[in-house]
Amino acid sequence: MTVGLEQYIAVSAALFAIGFFGVLRRKNTLVIYMCLELMLNACNLGLIAFSRYHGGMSGSVFVFFTITVAAAEVAVGLAIIVALFRKRQTVQVPALNALKN
Repeated sequence: MTVGLEQYIAVSAALFAIGFFGVLRRKNTLVIYMCLELMLNACNLGLIAFSRYHGGMSGSVFVFFTITVAAAEVAVGLAIIVALFRKRQTVQVPALNALKN
C-alpha cells in the first residue's frame, strides 16, 4: 500500500485548518503560538510531499532552512511571551490588548 500525493495534501490541509481555527478561537498566547507552529509544519509537509512527487530535493532543502528559522523564531517568541507574563502576570490575549504601562 502506497500513500499518494493526495493523502499528504489532505493531511497538510487538515493540519493547517486546525492551526488556523486554533489561532482564531483561542485566547491564550501560548496556544496561539503552538497553532501558528502547527500551520508552519503543515506547509512544510506540503512542500515535502510535492518535492517527493516531483523527484527533486529543492523542497526538502527549503524545508530544512524553514525549520532552522522556525527554531530561532520559537526562542524569540517564547522570550517575548515570558517577558509579557512577567510584566502583566497573564498570557491571556484580552488582558494584553492594551500594551500600556
